[in-house]
Parts: sequence; structure tokens; C-alpha cells
Amino acid sequence: MFLGTVVYAIVNSVILALMAIGFNLTFGISGVANFAYGALYIFSAYASWMLLNLLGLPYFLSAVISILLTALLGALMYRFVLLRVRGQALSEVIATFGIGLAILELFRYLGFVGFEYTLPVFMDQSYLIAGAFIDMQRILIVVIGAVLVAALWLFTHHTSLGLAFRGIAQDERTALSLGIDSDRIATVAVSFGAGLAAVAATIIIPLGSIAPGEGYEVLIKALAVCIIGGLGSTGGVIVASFIIGFAERFTDTYISSHWTMIVSLAAILIVLIVKPSGLFGKQKELEERI
Repeated sequence: MFLGTVVYAIVNSVILALMAIGFNLTFGISGVANFAYGALYIFSAYASWMLLNLLGLPYFLSAVISILLTALLGALMYRFVLLRVRGQALSEVIATFGIGLAILELFRYLGFVGFEYTLPVFMDQSYLIAGAFIDMQRILIVVIGAVLVAALWLFTHHTSLGLAFRGIAQDERTALSLGIDSDRIATVAVSFGAGLAAVAATIIIPLGSIAPGEGYEVLIKALAVCIIGGLGSTGGVIVASFIIGFAERFTDTYISSHWTMIVSLAAILIVLIVKPSGLFGKQKELEERI
């Protein structure tokens, strides 16, 4: 039982990391807290469903197109809305949350609710690992999560665009003096974040069903992971995902599922009290700001 719980805790941790990494990347580079993140996650899932069931496209092609459409939506959102309020944190939050709310409630208004809205699993097989049966979809989630993190590291350290990302994130004024267009990079960053949300939805949604309310849950989980790990820190996001992921699964197994959310919220409160910037955050601590 213990080893099985550990296996499922690892899967849960990777799911949380996938949900949060796009939000973290967007904030770390552009400084924009994209509160439409959960809505973009759901948008990509519904887009895949419509391409698959209404147009009859193959699932893989539907998933790729939905990821591209979501990335495009993120870019358009920045160019036509966020660009006009960039640097005004409260306005950015209100604008992105409003956009996300409009997307989610539009799907609800159009009647996209019910258990029939789901995506197929990649492979319908299960394996016995550490005494617990694990389906192939969850195994793929772990593999894809590891590959995605490695690919992002290679991208940000060994490509010109990735180095521009890091330059803007570290010192925007110096990057501007070197000819890097911060608005263009911010547009690409928001687009990348939206695309990562779509990738997460493509591989996670098949474990359940698509529902507008799931968008709010994804946003809350992404915020929780980023707050605990430290906004803008990829390493912090990974560590925080495992902290919350293991806490949730062990609480669910050995205490009660009713306490799962409370444990996550308690972890957030403890980190905010002890280290307000997060475990690996680089923002100034409270005593440094006074």
C-alpha cells in the first residue's frame, strides 16, 4: 500500500508540475500573472474535442491543432489587451481574470457540460508497479512531464530565443539596451505559457472529463504550486509540485480525502508566513521592503 501510494504521489506531482509550469514561465519572463490560464487549459480541451468529434480529425492532429490555437489565443490576448496595461499589476490581473471568466462561462452558456465531453486515452493498458495497477496514460504523463522539463531547460539555455527569454527575465532594461524587443518576447512568453497549458490539458484531461469548473481548479492549483515554489522559479515549481503532490496523496490514503485541499492550503499559509517569496523565489522579503 505504501509503495503504491508513493507511485500515485509521483504521478500527482508531475500532473501539478504540468499544470503550473506554463503559468510560471509566463510570469517569470513577462511579469504577467495570467489569470486566464485555467480557461486556456479548458479551451484547448474543448477545441480538441470539437476537432475530434465534430470534424472527425484524428486525435493526434486534433491535439496539435488545439495546442497551436491556444498558443495563438495567448499571443492575441497579450497583443490586444495586456500590452495596453502591462506594468499595472492589478489591471493585468483583472484583465486576464475577466478574459478567463468570459471563456469558461461561454462554454457553460453553450451547454458544454456533462460526462460525454472527454478525450480518449493514448493507450488503454495498465501495468503492475510496486503492487499498484497504473494505467498507461499516467505513465505517459510522467514520461512527457520529464521530457518537457528537460526540453524547456535546453530551449532556455541553448537557443537564441531562450537566451532572450532569460535576458528579459533577469534584467529587462539591460536586455533592451542589447536590442531585445521586450514586447515581442513577452508576447511569445504568454503564447508559450498558453501552449504549455494546452499540452497539459491534452494529456491530463483523458483521466477525467472536460468541465468549465475545472478551469478554476487548474488556476488555483497552478497558483498554489507557484506561490510555494516561488514565482518565476522553475526549480521551485518542481519542488513545490512534489511537496503538494505527496501531501495530497498521503493525506487521501491515510487520513481522509476531505482533508486533501486543507493540507495544500496549509502548506501555502506556512510558506507565506515563513518565506513570503516562496521556497526559491527571488522577490524581496517583507523585511527588505519596509
